Amino acid sequence: MADILTPTLGESVAEATIAKWTKKVGDPVTKDEILVELETDKVSLEVVAPADGVLSDIRAADGDTVVPGTILGVVTEGAAAAPAP
Repeated sequence: MADILTPTLGESVAEATIAKWTKKVGDPVTKDEILVELETDKVSLEVVAPADGVLSDIRAADGDTVVPGTILGVVTEGAAAAPAP
């Protein structure tokens, strides 16, 4: 499993708000794919998938305030979405 972490936000920026998740739990993701958008009072940031796999957990919801190092969610590496019947 690979944690999706809030990145360093920059000098004098202590927290960010989750603007929106672009994926939902169970969705397949690829490394460096945008998963969540964060907003601060100065900038907007995109957080990408740390690995290929499936978004298995979202720990911070839209509208939540987070600080650098907060675990936003988890990607289960190597997992694949269930094939369509």
